[in-house]
Amino acid sequence: MKKKVLIVMIAAMAVLSGCGGEGEDSSSPIIVDLEPVDLSTEEPASESGESESEPESEQEQEEPEETREGMYRSELTNEWIDEGLKNQRPVAIMVDNEKVALPHYGLTEADILYEMMNSTLNNRITRFMAIVKDWGKIEQFGSIRSTRSTNVYLVGEWNAVLCHDGGPFFTMDLVKEKKYCDNFTGTFSRVANGKKREYTEYVVAGDLEKNFNSKGYSVEYNEYYEGPHYTFSNEELDLVDAGNAITCNEIQLKPFPHNNSTLIYNEEKGTYDYYEYGEPHLDPQHDNAQLTFKNLLIQSCSFSNLGEGYMVYNIIDNSGNEGYYITNGKAIEVTWYKGSDTSPTVYYNTATGEEIELNTGKTYIAIVPSDTWDSIVIK
Repeated sequence: MKKKVLIVMIAAMAVLSGCGGEGEDSSSPIIVDLEPVDLSTEEPASESGESESEPESEQEQEEPEETREGMYRSELTNEWIDEGLKNQRPVAIMVDNEKVALPHYGLTEADILYEMMNSTLNNRITRFMAIVKDWGKIEQFGSIRSTRSTNVYLVGEWNAVLCHDGGPFFTMDLVKEKKYCDNFTGTFSRVANGKKREYTEYVVAGDLEKNFNSKGYSVEYNEYYEGPHYTFSNEELDLVDAGNAITCNEIQLKPFPHNNSTLIYNEEKGTYDYYEYGEPHLDPQHDNAQLTFKNLLIQSCSFSNLGEGYMVYNIIDNSGNEGYYITNGKAIEVTWYKGSDTSPTVYYNTATGEEIELNTGKTYIAIVPSDTWDSIVIK
């Protein structure tokens, strides 16, 4: 018959008389060895007279990670894209969001779309910053407008090239100061659209290639790149089990009163459709497709006034800030942090303290002034 034997070796150590501090004596530990203890138990024999042993537990075999020939999962969306783009830097395109600038061309090509207050005047009008990985496919994108200081700090975490048409002098000084902030300004094409000149500048096919060649910037990630932002789930993620999920079929960004940004859950597609000025946001560059997102990240952030309506978000902050992560009709509260100009913004589930996972797809990020945070409506 087989026996199970447990050998117990116990070492008891006397507590040192002191903590080893300066001038203090410490006594030698006392070690007591105990003889092995036989806790033998006889296993019952089977009816055949042979002992039965417990079956070995089957090891779960992990499914091999999916691969696709000539493709890789984008670090911006987790979608499968051409492997030749793997090291290519994205661009960050500033897009005017005044009603007169509509319709916007090409915004459905953005992998990440930021919306944020652009000025404390004009009913806190917003502006977009579109992060585009596969910018070689752009036919027409914009219209392009000026940048602000907040965008300089944000573009660093993507190692993206900032595309804009100037900006206030203090922002342009900041662009020059920040070595990571490669930028193209005022070098894009004019499109006759019947509007004032300030609304006629667009990124069109070939513009970005010419700019990269002219400036001599590397099209690949450089020494300022700190790596991918997000942790993605390769399986469809449901927030029901996240610990603090609430229903979110619609979110009204009342803190953006100028254009009344609203995102409504499209259950059929599993994404959030974007509306502003009371209308669906459509992209004439792509058959009037509606702007839609798989993931929504809503961030509360304080800001500092710079005078004459100019402001800058206090976006570099390690104190922990409120926010929401929204996907598949559910929302959870998150806390976000950004440690430096070039470090990624990181989001943690407030209920569990764990870094969140995102679903595969495009992401909308709203940076909301903290003084109007409580006016957000979630239905």
